[in-house]
Amino acid sequence: MKRTILCLLLCASSLAAQTGAKNGEWKTYGGDLGNTHYSPLDQINAANFNSLQIAWRFKTDNLGPQPEFNLESTPLVANGVLYSTAGTRRAVVAVDTGTGELIWTHGEREGARQTNAPRILSGRGLAYWSDGREERILYVTPGYRLIALDAKTGADVRSLGRDGAVDLKQDDDQEIDPLSREIGLHAAPVVAGDIVIVGAAHRPGGVPSSKTNVKGYVRAFDVRTGKRLWIFHTIPLPNEYGAETWENNSASYTGNTGVWGQISVDEELGMVFLPVELPTGDYYGGHRPGNGLFGETVVAWYTMASGTWIFPTRRCWLTSQSTVRR
Repeated sequence: MKRTILCLLLCASSLAAQTGAKNGEWKTYGGDLGNTHYSPLDQINAANFNSLQIAWRFKTDNLGPQPEFNLESTPLVANGVLYSTAGTRRAVVAVDTGTGELIWTHGEREGARQTNAPRILSGRGLAYWSDGREERILYVTPGYRLIALDAKTGADVRSLGRDGAVDLKQDDDQEIDPLSREIGLHAAPVVAGDIVIVGAAHRPGGVPSSKTNVKGYVRAFDVRTGKRLWIFHTIPLPNEYGAETWENNSASYTGNTGVWGQISVDEELGMVFLPVELPTGDYYGGHRPGNGLFGETVVAWYTMASGTWIFPTRRCWLTSQSTVRR
């Protein structure tokens, strides 16, 4: 209980640092890294809402082998350009905000790796990064690869990872089949400073086919090179904190505990807040006795650079649109 109270107070103490989106832009999934979803713009209000007219439309029907039927992406806006994932192959588009004109589009063809993916379609969004000279758009493909694009041209940034991509099924402290149907991500990665943080998602956990599954670890990478900076084991390894909460060796075969909701960041404190889902499976845990950290928790992770664990809250039930907000 003390851990829970301490974490919640810590989260609340830095709420004032989040100011929402600035300058009419929307550079992160939630408006700011605290996911406040707030913009101070006031041109649209209750008095004029009913007189608004459509300025332009952008159709995504041809961005994939069939029309999108479940577009969930939250677009980003930076320097007069709208960026979004779109279409059933999860293409990325850049659109002029004033005219709706297409500036560029980018798509990846991943073959069986994509068709096997547990989280397909356009996904929920992108991440934006700039150092004042370069601008990049980062996203995770259906096949679970981290891609960086030049924000002005849509060209691959070849210096990231190997040939412009970080294979997220590698360097994950576990063996993952490249064509695995069990792990991917539909959420937007999170960029904080020069770090990009990526979670994991699985097939819906209500009716797992087995008590075993891939584990949903969280990793941070250098935004320029794709080098892995840290990893958080959402199911602890032997001798890590929390390993004793998994009885009967259940940590060795249990999976899931992914972070597929949007991650929140407090740059001032250097903390990352991770909403961790349940272990395998959602409605039955008889095969995994014990408290099972860090399943179904919100974890505060410090710092963004080194990845030192702080403490989790316990049993914080999140909806299907789970997002940590401060």
